[in-house]
Amino acid sequence: MKKLSLTLTAAVLASTLATGCAPLLIGGAMVGGVSVATDRRTSGAQLEDETIEVKAGARVREQLGDKVHVNINSYNRVALITGEANSEEARAALEGIVGGVENVQKVLNETAVMAASSLGNRSNDVVIQGKVKAQLIEARDLLSNAFYVVVERGQVFLMGRVTEREADRATEIARQVSGVRKVVRAFEVISEEELARTSPKKQ
Repeated sequence: MKKLSLTLTAAVLASTLATGCAPLLIGGAMVGGVSVATDRRTSGAQLEDETIEVKAGARVREQLGDKVHVNINSYNRVALITGEANSEEARAALEGIVGGVENVQKVLNETAVMAASSLGNRSNDVVIQGKVKAQLIEARDLLSNAFYVVVERGQVFLMGRVTEREADRATEIARQVSGVRKVVRAFEVISEEELARTSPKKQ
């Protein structure tokens, strides 16, 4: 079973890297981003989010080491922390460390105080993430690349600049995916008018 899990993780990782969508790993589950071409963030925000993830990850490793086992994902300057901490003190410290990174406007600390998740659990999260993304792609009434999907211990975290309709629809889709324990909405909700103003004009 362990060999199977390792093979599955390697296969999904290879597939993800082949698409040019590199995952962020800080001792935890693989996470997915969005296509730059259809990203609803400004190019400046995209660059800042990448910088936030790198800097936050480095500071967490430096200051907390193996006290935590976390993933840090930033979307439009909102930093989401998922994973595990070995104490309440370490969990609280995470928020301060990540919140202190330049350009971070808000921190969502969704870590749990518990032992680090197993390789099997992380592999399962990768599978769930793939299923959620596939269902979002199949939904003809959604732009799948508008959503940023993070999965931790069977919990699906949905991020993105989306309308209320899009948020509700994506949440409904994610909840129906097998293996999903809970769906957490971390959206930046925008109006239909704002979406129309910011969407690329068709040629």
